[in-house]
Amino acid sequence: MTDTKSDYAALLLRLGLGVMFLAHGLVLKLLTFGPAGTAGYFASIGYPGWLAYVVIAAEILGGLALILGLWVRTVALLFMPLMIGAALQHVGNGWLFNAPGGGWEFPVFWIVALVVQALLGQGALALGNPQDWLKGAARPVVA
Repeated sequence: MTDTKSDYAALLLRLGLGVMFLAHGLVLKLLTFGPAGTAGYFASIGYPGWLAYVVIAAEILGGLALILGLWVRTVALLFMPLMIGAALQHVGNGWLFNAPGGGWEFPVFWIVALVVQALLGQGALALGNPQDWLKGAARPVVA
């Protein structure tokens, strides 16, 4: 991408998604509920407890990768199964997320935003893909 309005739109979306995933993994799951509490919650809704640790790591590391603009398309696509799993847990609660137990519209919105990010790519001010740096591709411009 070149520096166009689309590049900055992709940047804004990337930063928004990255901050939300980082906050969700670090603040909510790790610092508020703790790994054991999150694992217990996962087990209570039918997922294996160990999956909570994978999700915490994915949300923190993936959120940071999106913020920095690293592997953006790949990270966005790798978040899809996580968000589909979240949406499936909320389907029975109805549409609105303020319903008891949370509805499905917010996780589905995240899925749509991730698809858009994967289609748009990294946007402006991204570090890009480190494997491209090794191939002699242009270094990222962050200013």
